[in-house]
Amino acid sequence: MTQEKLDRINALARKQKAEGLTDEERAEQKQLRDEYRAGVIRNLTAQLDNIEIVDEK
Repeated sequence: MTQEKLDRINALARKQKAEGLTDEERAEQKQLRDEYRAGVIRNLTAQLDNIEIVDEK
């Protein structure tokens, strides 16, 4: 995810707390958050796939 998208997520969160969001902004926020979550899950999955368990027995 680009820094520009992260900045937009944060800007929408600040605006939501301060004055609320329009329906269009809520939809954009949801889409950006879903994209962020998908990236986190993708990175975690990649890390877990690269773990090698070594049993000393």
